[in-house]
Amino acid sequence: MTTPPPPVEPEERPRLTQEELGALLDTLPPEELLAELGNLHPDDAAELLSRLPAETLHNLQPGQQLLDVVEEFADDDAADVVARLNEGTQEYLLEGLSEGETVEQLMQFDPETAGGLMTTDVVTTRSGTTAAEAIEQLRRHAEEHEPPSQVYVVDEQRRLKGVLPLGRLVPLAPDKPVDSVVEAAEVTVPPTMDQEAVARLMARYNVTAIPVTSESGVLLGEVTFDDVIDVVEAEQTEDLLKFGGMAALDAPYTKIGIAGMVQKRAGWLLVLLVGEMFTATAMGRFEDEIQRAVVLALFIPLIISSGDNSGSQATSLIIRSMALGEVTLKDWWRVAVRELPAGLTLGAILGAVGFLRVALWHGAGWTDYGPYAYRIGLAVGVSLVGVVTVGGLAGSMLPFLLRRLGFDPASASAPFVATLVDVTGIVIYFTVASVVLSGTVL
Repeated sequence: MTTPPPPVEPEERPRLTQEELGALLDTLPPEELLAELGNLHPDDAAELLSRLPAETLHNLQPGQQLLDVVEEFADDDAADVVARLNEGTQEYLLEGLSEGETVEQLMQFDPETAGGLMTTDVVTTRSGTTAAEAIEQLRRHAEEHEPPSQVYVVDEQRRLKGVLPLGRLVPLAPDKPVDSVVEAAEVTVPPTMDQEAVARLMARYNVTAIPVTSESGVLLGEVTFDDVIDVVEAEQTEDLLKFGGMAALDAPYTKIGIAGMVQKRAGWLLVLLVGEMFTATAMGRFEDEIQRAVVLALFIPLIISSGDNSGSQATSLIIRSMALGEVTLKDWWRVAVRELPAGLTLGAILGAVGFLRVALWHGAGWTDYGPYAYRIGLAVGVSLVGVVTVGGLAGSMLPFLLRRLGFDPASASAPFVATLVDVTGIVIYFTVASVVLSGTVL
């Protein structure tokens, strides 16, 4: 009789690639996916469960199968998933989980803060402990948890005293106290710090884990590199969608129903439609000028698109700088002073090209712009200077305004900036044309 192979521990199961995870989400209905979770590495199971549509997660019913799956999760992953379930399923899991009390404590933190991101599965040791004792603590911890990257040295009240990297602990003589190689923590964060700020700190200090401490210095847990990677991916996806003028999806594209997709996109499209109505109103204000000089209408797309592009560039630069912590609200004036000469210079370059475009086409006989072609070219060139400058200023200032009002700066997406610049571009163009062409066709 053949002896069955020994069961594979959850942490020893092979990790799936993002393509394989996506294939499972795309091909398996929620019921079958839940059954498959028990065969996956706990990190993969946690990611798949968290990527289920919000409605599917909320409707999951309590059961031993779900409990067995969540039991294998790290405390922080379990807290993230349990927080999205319905109240009855939450109570069932919190009562059945071996670390239910810890999971419930983690659920009290905002999920987008260090407290909501951290894990409490850390290894601590007291000051004065020998290397042999600290390594034995590591062995006991590794039996039930993922191997840590460092050990935290704390006092009797669990206040953080320092960090002990494994690379310095292992070579230490067994009878030597760990105090001889302990290092001061380069940086600590409070549980209320925003998760994006935590990610920036980890990148700045080039650390794989960062301790989370209370106001009195008590060690609460740590945020690890793999947690931050998930945050960066989620935040970049959300910002990318906002730049495109829509709300972030809470599930894979193929799992979002038509109604959900419409809900995510309709709001912004309506806002942008209202904005474009102002553009139509602005053009109506100059209806007489257009009728008397129809040739001016030929260059409206050129004027508007140049302003849109300038505004989008400036918005992207400022939002990126805000995300990296390079600029803050108090830097708005410094940014405006930089954008003004930059916009004038860029506008002058585009304006010169615009004038040459009209002059060359007319002079070569490719297009007849009438007896005042060079004045029309001058109107186009001067308008481009103004539109590009205003677009750059508007695009750079909108993120500051939105942050000051408490909104996400990424909401100053390219379509929103473009709508604003379209209106001002029309006004600038026809105002300049009225002055340059006064006494001729206007």
